[in-house]
Amino acid sequence: MAVNRGVGETQLSAAPPFSIYRTMRLIETFAVHGVVLVGGLFFAFPFYWLIITSLKTDAQLFIWPPALVPSPIEWTHYGDALEAVPLVRYFFNSLYLAVLNVLGVLFSCSIVAYAFARYRAPGSRVLFAVLLATMMLPAHVTMIPLFLVFRALDWVDTLRPLWVPAFLGNAFFIFLLRQFFMSLPQELFDAARIDGCSEFGQYWRIMLPLSKPALTTVAIFQFQFTWNDFLGPLIYINSQDKKPLALGLQDFYKTQATVEWQQLMAASVMMVLPVVLLFFFLQRYFIEGIALTGLKG
Repeated sequence: MAVNRGVGETQLSAAPPFSIYRTMRLIETFAVHGVVLVGGLFFAFPFYWLIITSLKTDAQLFIWPPALVPSPIEWTHYGDALEAVPLVRYFFNSLYLAVLNVLGVLFSCSIVAYAFARYRAPGSRVLFAVLLATMMLPAHVTMIPLFLVFRALDWVDTLRPLWVPAFLGNAFFIFLLRQFFMSLPQELFDAARIDGCSEFGQYWRIMLPLSKPALTTVAIFQFQFTWNDFLGPLIYINSQDKKPLALGLQDFYKTQATVEWQQLMAASVMMVLPVVLLFFFLQRYFIEGIALTGLKG
């Protein structure tokens, strides 16, 4: 019995004491999560304010202090917004432009990035450097020359200037995809070449399926930019039935004697919601694509 008691005492004394280092790590973890939570609430508050403003009555709109929870809730502003301006038409115009732009950049940028990642032709590094240099050129510098080109093509007041350039490539997306493509093992393409797979087959059957995170990242970026683009449609679109949603929201200022803020906020919620849902469902691929891009240069 004495021996057993001694063994038990030895085991208890051998148990490690509670570490100060472990306590500090726990405090650090809680602090980091607290800062992230506060930052998330800070950035989500404008979207929350947009929603509650679209649900307020006229009496609640300008009271002080502002009501953070509308009571009663007015859902009729969404129906009124749809009747005030042709939001459905604007929505489909924006969707049409977003889909074409996403398809355009995915095809053009991926195939150019594949060439830069897999071929070592003479002068390819110089061409890639020139491509990257175009990213330093502000869009406002090319705005007037592009307008003159599209006017010469008789494309003004059409949707073509807003989606055709997407099929001609984008320097940032080409760089993004090229960095991701270079991280894929060369042995996969060597094996496919030995099996008789063509260059386009390697691009289509190997490169693209393995690059879903990077392609999803490009698609989200381009969809968001096209969906929120206001300056491009403002320059090229004159007809009412060709306006996208971002440009059509200004009709709430033009068609009404006084601005109906609840209707404007309701229309803004309907505009923001597709982008939020897109990121919500594709965030895993988006974060993975950002994390993996640029591992190999």
